[in-house]
Formats: sequence, structure tokens, C-alpha cells
Amino acid sequence: MLAWTIYLSFAGALIETLLPKGKPALARWFALAVAVAALVVAASGFVAGMGQGRTVLVDLPWVPSMGIHYLLAADGISRVLVLLTGLAAVAGVLFSWNIELRTNQFFAFFLALIGGVFGVFLSFDLFLLFVFYEIAIVPKYFLIAIWGSTRREYAAMKLALYSFAGSAMVLIGLLAAYATAGGHSTGLVALGAAGFPVSFQMWCFPLVFTGFAILAGMWPFHTWAPTGHVAAPTAASMLLAGVVMKLGAYGCLRVGMALFPHGLDPWGFSLLGIGSWRDVFAVLAVIGIVYGALVALAQTDFKFVIGYSSVSHMGFVLLGLVTLNQIGVTGAVLQMFSHGVIAGLLFAIVGRIVYERTHTRQLAELETMHLSKRLPFAAWAFVIAGMASMGLPGFSGFVAELQVLVGSWVANPWWTAAAGIGIVVGVAYTWRALQKAFFSDVAPSPHLHEHGHELAPITWPEYAGVALLGLSSLAVGIYPRILLDTIEPAVKSLLAGGGQ
Repeated sequence: MLAWTIYLSFAGALIETLLPKGKPALARWFALAVAVAALVVAASGFVAGMGQGRTVLVDLPWVPSMGIHYLLAADGISRVLVLLTGLAAVAGVLFSWNIELRTNQFFAFFLALIGGVFGVFLSFDLFLLFVFYEIAIVPKYFLIAIWGSTRREYAAMKLALYSFAGSAMVLIGLLAAYATAGGHSTGLVALGAAGFPVSFQMWCFPLVFTGFAILAGMWPFHTWAPTGHVAAPTAASMLLAGVVMKLGAYGCLRVGMALFPHGLDPWGFSLLGIGSWRDVFAVLAVIGIVYGALVALAQTDFKFVIGYSSVSHMGFVLLGLVTLNQIGVTGAVLQMFSHGVIAGLLFAIVGRIVYERTHTRQLAELETMHLSKRLPFAAWAFVIAGMASMGLPGFSGFVAELQVLVGSWVANPWWTAAAGIGIVVGVAYTWRALQKAFFSDVAPSPHLHEHGHELAPITWPEYAGVALLGLSSLAVGIYPRILLDTIEPAVKSLLAGGGQ
């Protein structure tokens, strides 16, 4: 059933290109219908898979001479991330309801990107996963380069170059793994059982992990992310933060850690307290958490605040992965879902609801507009999204970050202490942005926005999109077992070497 999320998305993308030009309403409604259908399939597959282990969806020979199969399967990790992608797809269409320029082409690229993401999360053949991973990169470039704003060509090219550089690293590692295993199969389970030499894993693991982590926004390879987020149209920003960055983190877990577990073993010596690749990536994750939060605190552009906050929150995902314990890795997967819906909501509020009406993202200009009175829905939606982002109890971020911090404490208490600094700074930049953008008492400037006193009212797609994402975070925060019962068995199997 879950395989139809891929087929619906790609078929929808193809049909969008064939729709008559000059009929944007038709393109919008068709894209929404496809996204909703994919979400229904994703949700149905999630519910049907509760309590089950890995389920093979499709297994057909593709290149038999090389052992390559069109192999789609799903475990608890895949099902949760497919559900996240379905939610992000529907919300992205709703917040793109104002697109007038080449509308059918915009949604064709949008749905193609979604199809690639679904494909990555469901691929259990290494070659097939890499193909879908590359497919997802191409639409990102065009969505930003054609429909973006601030330095869009630069941002699109930077994102593409970083993505392809990471992909090249991954490809080298995967070809080496395929050859070392005997060249008989590219299946993840088969390769995971190959028993690669420890010396091989020691150099191949950091190559593959880093290649995927670039797309996850790992410091110091993160600089594409804030630039891309700011330049991208709202829906593309939502997808970049919501699901595309998760492709990198998923690859780190599903490929890097599952195929090369001994790559995380101690080197046998220590330098400044760092004695393994696990320590290296934990330190980089913690730096990303603190650095992203501090830079977000200093930003004057509202969208850059959210862009750097994504770097900080993705640091929690990477930190949870390298804890190598059940609670930490489970928290990392839950943080992927949580950050996906929360970051999508934040970018939607800033990029669509606020910017499209005020035509500025500068906090110094926004604080003269008293948006809490002129756009009360946006103000209170940001309050809710901000609380969720800060990890307040009752929202998904609280459960996810708590599990990551507990897992990191078990692994190394110093990692938790350093990550805690990022949480405190996160509260500061969130409330600073909230106060300046919505609740400032600065006197209005007579020179700003004299062209109109009233701002356009909130539209029904915006109401629906905010409700979809906000309620998703709230539901998981109130009852986290709805996802944890599915994630935990898959993580346990993967850490034990049986869930590649």
C-alpha cells in the first residue's frame, strides 16, 4: 500500500505538466487532491503497520546481473517518516495557494520532489535508495531558482553543489561496500549481513555518514541550509526543513550506521578526549546545536532566524543517532518527525502569512507594525509554533529532545550539558523573534508601508495548513506512544543488526 505514495506523486507530477496553462486553480486543486491521496495512503499504511516489523512491499529484479532489485519495504522508522512526508506535502500545497507564475510547473516539481522523498524512505535496495535520493535533489534546484526570492540563483546552486558533493561521497562509499561484499547484491539487508572488515568500516563509515549528514545540515557543512531556506518559496522552505534534511539524517542511520557499525568503535587512542568517529560526530552535532541557536539569536531577518534554528534542531537528530542507545536513537527519529512539522509551520507563518502581507522580513520593520493586532491569527499561531519549537511539554519537541538528552547523558554527560546551552539560547531567540515581530511596543513609523493600512485577511488554505501541522505536533506531544510504539521496535532491531 505504501508504495502508492511514490506512484501517486510521480503520476501527479506528470499530469501537472500536461494540464492547460493559464488555469492555476485547476493546478492547485489537482495538486491538493494528489497530496491528500498520498497522505491517506501514508496514514493507512502507518496504521496497518502498527505492531509489525519490516514488511516487503515490492521486490522485483531490476539489474539481475548486479544483484540490483526494485525493493521497497517499510519498518517503523520508514512508516513514521512517510507519514511526515504526507503531512508536509498537503501543508506545502495549502501554503502555495497564491502561486500564479507557471503554477502547473511549480506543482509538477513539488510533487516530483515528494515522490523522490517517499522513494528514499521506502527503498531497501542501496542502489534504488541512491536513485531516489538524487531524484529529490533536482526539483529542489528549480523550485528555488525559478520561484525563489533573495539571491535565489546563488542559493539554488549552492544547495545543489553541496547536495551533489555529499552524494559523491556517499556513492564512493556505496560502490566500495558493494565491491567488498562480493558484488552479488545491493540489498540493505544482504549488505548488512556481509560482515565488512573493521579496517574497511573505519574509513568507509565517516565518508558515507558525512556525505548524508551534509544534507542533514551538520556543522560545518550547514551553510547551504539557511541560505536555501531564505531564498526558497514557502512550500520549498517547508519541504527543505521538513523532509529533505531528514533524508540526510535517515541516510546516516539506515545506511551509514546500519552497514558500518564498527566504524563507530574506538580508534585505540584519544586526542583531546576524542577517541572515535562517534565522538567526532557527537562534537559536531553539539557545535551545530549551540552555533545554530547563537546565530539565530543575532539575526535581523525573520526567515534567517527560522533557518538557523533548523540547523540547531537537526543537531539534536544527529546527536541522538550517535548515542547508539535505544532511547537516544528513538528520540532522534521522533525529532525528525517533530522538527518536520514544527519547522514547516514556522516557515509557513513567516514566509507565507507574514511576508506576503507585509513584504518585509526585517524584524526592525516588523516591530513597528503591531502585527498582534493586525494579524492576530499569525501572532498566536507563532506563539504555539514557538512553544513547540522550544520543546515545551505538551508538544512533540519536548518528548523528542528529552529522549535525545537522556540518551546522550547515558553516552556522555558532557554532550548533554553542552546541548543544554543550545536549548536555553533557543528559548531566547524564539521569544526575541516573537516579541519583535508581533508584540513590540515600538511606535509605528510614518514612513513604513504607507501604501495600505489593512492587511489581507487570512485565507482558508492558511487556516487549514496551520491546523494540520499544529495539531500534529500537539497530538504527538500529548500521546507520544502513537509514534513511539512504531519507532522503538524498528530502532531496537536496527541497533541489534537486524533492521538494515
